This record gives sequence, structure tokens and C-alpha cells, in this order.
Amino acid sequence: MLTRLWEMEQPDAVLVGWDTLSTPTYRHEAFPAYQSGRIFEESILEQLEILPDVVRACGFAAAKAPGYEADDFLAAAAKTWKGDVLVATSDRDAFQLVSDRVTVLQPTRGVSEIARIGPAEVRERYGVEPEQVPDLIALRGDPSDKLPGARGVGPKKAADVIHEFGSLEGALAAGRFAAEAEDLRLYRRIASMDASAPLPPLEDQSPNWAEASSFVRGLGLNALADRLASLASTS
Repeated sequence: MLTRLWEMEQPDAVLVGWDTLSTPTYRHEAFPAYQSGRIFEESILEQLEILPDVVRACGFAAAKAPGYEADDFLAAAAKTWKGDVLVATSDRDAFQLVSDRVTVLQPTRGVSEIARIGPAEVRERYGVEPEQVPDLIALRGDPSDKLPGARGVGPKKAADVIHEFGSLEGALAAGRFAAEAEDLRLYRRIASMDASAPLPPLEDQSPNWAEASSFVRGLGLNALADRLASLASTS
């Protein structure tokens, strides 16, 4: 995916964010049901420990730290980088990052088709502004993260509430969802990406396919090493 993105967009810098699955985040501590039931094979966990080093060997930046999720690093990078930003992710929670400067690249069929999500696309899909997405998630819920949302509220009603009151907080101040107010504030906090996540230095980059080829060959990934070596010979 990084190779395809580099060839397609020629970005100035690439950052890849990673979860640290062995350490809970504040989200897990504040809401124990958050993302519960997810089980990862040991082989997947081993690969997740190695992959950031693969990214660095390619010449790109990798961000990983206990207590933070990959999404948090995307938010921090989008806030920190002064130019235009492309966020490549299938997680629609990232729509909250979209602006005139930030575009989400959302894979729609593997990585062979990619949708470009700007402010107009967020409004078309969700009926709210990008910065209102955490409020929408809090109200409608998110089954993948085990957030229940407000009782009896689905996506359309959640968008209608936000239109009427301007925000979740505006609805709560008007007396709506009084019995669920603190829970909904918690869900919004959980759904909000943490742009204070620590980042490695972001600077202009050039891919180092030769180094990456040597690194992955040392891992026994000869087919991938050959592909990277072919990129090195043509760059």
C-alpha cells in the first residue's frame, strides 16, 4: 500500500501509525467493553512487533507508543504537518480529520480502488460536518468498538439531533438524553482521536527500497525482498 500511495501521490512524508495491543489505552480503562471480544493470533502479534521496523527500513516514519492507537498518530500528524495531508485508512472514524487540507483515502475494494473523502463526502455520507463526527458516533453508537450510543438513536436521528442543537453538548444542555449524558460524553471522548499522540520527526523523505529489501530478506521474506529490490533498481 505504501508503494502504491507513493507512486500515486508523491507525498513529501509518509507516517504509518500502529496500535500497541499489549497495553490498554485510556479508552479501555474508561470503558472496559471498548473493543472487547477481539482476539488476535500469536503470529499476528509477532508481525505487528516487526512491521514498524520494516516501515523504517523503507525510509518512512513509524509511530507507536503504549497507550495510543494508530488513529491517534494519524490525528497528530494531520495537525502537525503544515501542508496538504492524505490519510490512508479504512476506518471511517478518521472522517473527523477531514478538512480543506486533509483528505481521507479509503480503500473500497482491497487496495485496487480508493475513494477520496473530503468535507463534501462526509456531509453526503453522514449528514454532518467532519468535526461533528465524534458527536455522531457517540449518539448513534459504534458496534465495532462496542459503543452502544443513545437508546433508540440511529444514524439519521443522530444527524438530526446534531443539526437541531449544533453538537452533542448543545443537545445535552437543552435537556436531551439527560439520563445518558455522562455516558454519551464518554463515548464522544472515546470516539475522538487524540492529536497529542507523540510523533517521530516529520520531514521530507525518499524511499530506501534497497535497505528495505535487505531488511526483509533477513526475515526470510525473499519474495518481498525481490520486489523491493526491483523497485530499487528502477528508482
